[in-house]
Amino acid sequence: MRFAALCCLLVLLAGAAVPGPPSVGARAPAFSLRGSDGQDHSLVRSTGERGVVLAWFPKAFTGG
Repeated sequence: MRFAALCCLLVLLAGAAVPGPPSVGARAPAFSLRGSDGQDHSLVRSTGERGVVLAWFPKAFTGG
């Protein structure tokens, strides 16, 4: 019983640490991602650009 209660507590605490989706018009958090070109791309380096679009899609010719 104590083990189950501890597991529930850990799940609740872990869920509390996960931020929700950003609201429309909110500033994007700073992030850095590795692109398919092998380079790291960050939002900070794109500051001052007209706009930034972040898109994700599975790599071509992959299963699923």
